Order: sequence, then C-alpha cells, then structure tokens
Amino acid sequence: MTNENNFRETSETGLSRRAFMTAAAFTTATVGSMTLGGLSTPARAAGKDPQSLKLAAALGWTAFDSGTHMLNGYKDAVAAMGGDLTISDAGFDPNKQSQQIDAHIANRPDALFITPADVVAITPAIKRATDAGIPVFVGDSLSIGPAFTNTVMSNQFGMGEYTMDYIAAQLGGKGKVATVRLPANETWDLRSHGMRASLARHKDLEHVADWAFAFNGGSTPRQAVDNILTANPDIDAIWCAWDGAAVEGALAVRAAGKQDQVIITGIDGGKQAFEYIKAGTSLKLTMGQSLYEVSWLNVFYAHQFLAGQPVPRIVISPVYPVGVEQLKDIDIPDDFDKPGRAQELGWTRAL
Repeated sequence: MTNENNFRETSETGLSRRAFMTAAAFTTATVGSMTLGGLSTPARAAGKDPQSLKLAAALGWTAFDSGTHMLNGYKDAVAAMGGDLTISDAGFDPNKQSQQIDAHIANRPDALFITPADVVAITPAIKRATDAGIPVFVGDSLSIGPAFTNTVMSNQFGMGEYTMDYIAAQLGGKGKVATVRLPANETWDLRSHGMRASLARHKDLEHVADWAFAFNGGSTPRQAVDNILTANPDIDAIWCAWDGAAVEGALAVRAAGKQDQVIITGIDGGKQAFEYIKAGTSLKLTMGQSLYEVSWLNVFYAHQFLAGQPVPRIVISPVYPVGVEQLKDIDIPDDFDKPGRAQELGWTRAL
C-alpha cells in the first residue's frame, strides 16, 4: 500500500472548487434523486475541517492511460479540496483489492474511493466498508448490493453500442466482423452487451470470430488478433472492448499487411490510442472517457457528503468519440478529460 499524504499543491486543472462545479454542471448527467447515499454523515467527520479529512483510495489498477488519469484525478482533487489521501493499487487483482479494502477499513477513513478490478468479486469487501459506517464512492463502475454513497461512471453499454454502430456505418452495413471482449469485470462487460445490441440491428454484419480476454489466461490480445486474421483473411473489422486490445490489434493487422483492409475500434481514450489513430493505423475510433473527471467528482461528492450535503447516487460522466477528425491540426491531447478541456478542443459529447 502506498501512502500519498498532504496533497496541498495547486490542482493541475487550475479550477477552483466553485469553477469546477460550474463546468461539471454542463458536462455531467445525474440519474435518480438527490440523496445522502443511504448513509448518514459519519459522526467522526461531522464538522471537520476539510483539510483534516482522512481519505483512502483502493484502486483496482493504476496502469495504462485509464489508470493514470484516474489516479491523477484523485490526487489533484484532494490537493484542491483538502484531506490526507492514502492510495493502494491492486494491479487488476480482485483478491488483492479486497485485502487492501480491509486494510483501509481498519484505518477508519472518513471516505473510501474504489475503482473495482472486478465489481462482483469485491462486493463483500465494499459491504464490510459500508457496514463499518465508511461512505464509499465508486469510480468507473456500479456496485450492486452494498449501499454505496455515490458512483461516477461512463455509459459502458452505450460505448459498446456506439463503436459497433460506427463499424456498421463504415462498412455500409455489410461485412465480416470479429470482437475482442473484456468480461472479467461486470461493468466493463456492459460494453459487449452494447456491441451485441448493435449487431442485432445490423443483420448484414457477419460475426465471424469472438475472443474473451482473461487476466490469468495464456493469450494476449495480439496473439488473439493474429489468430483471428489467420482464420478469417477476408475480415473487415475488429471491435475491441478496450484500447489496449485495439492497439495490439493494430500491430497485428499491420504485420499481416491488412492495414488498408481492416477497421479497428477501441474504448477508453488516451495518448497512445490517439497517436495510433492520428498515424493512420487500422485503429480508427476510440471512445474517450472522462476518467480524470470521474475521480475528481468522487472526491467532490465525498466532501459534499461529509459536509452534510445531499449527493447523487449515480452520475454519468462524459464520453467523446475520437477519430482522425478530432485529432487533425492539434497536438495529441493527454488532458482532454479534465473539465472543460474537450470543449476547448471542439469535441462533442456522444454519451
């Protein structure tokens, strides 16, 4: 477990708390009524100076662009709003994350932030936290069961549907497609459900191959796409549930000499995927999630809740479709998911 304490430096966003919420009001959709999240404000937090709040983050991962952006969002928000933050990183291991959550519970934080490696597997640990009276704020996922206080997440189903709709449009509604899924996390698997809903509407898209990634499996996305291309030399498109697979798939397509034949889509958004899109590889579109804003809002709502204010149970954060049109004539942005930045770039929210 890594301690990240006393974040007092100026936030990288340059936004005050008031200015941030003004921007968030235009970019964020809330679902359901405003509540206190099913929990009363912990007595130990009542009346506390925000600077003295004891906060903890049990992160399912900090690797890749997605993990880095969420980590930075938590750090910057605590720096701007106050508190001491302790961070743990499970490295996509739900068993390790459950143990880390228990360690945080033992330290009795005023609020606990969680990005689930596997939301179903860590549900008992989340319940142990809420049973201990610790308000839980979930990022990038929806916890089923325990009375979490707030979750901020992307429209996962919508992202999967949007990218397959894009493939259908690029192929004129007809062609052979393969899919690379990410079923290990129930929330991430919603992307595949969206993809299937799109396929059900586009009857002339032939689903010729499907591969499900497993963190403890023996194959990488690159190997899977290599095999897909060998078995289906006339394939037209590959839908990928996340950018890591899309980037590896683009490398496989280039190695096979099919860069002008195959379309690939991804989901997440970040500098690496943007570079591949702008360079003209087979990766043509990704869904840019506002992951920095996800974690920032978690911290904001924790401060609101601990101050006795109502907070929304579920918040849907912005997602931007990013293709070559969004990237032309600009430097590759690594800050698009900070509040207001996508609008400065001229990007339009899709979900």
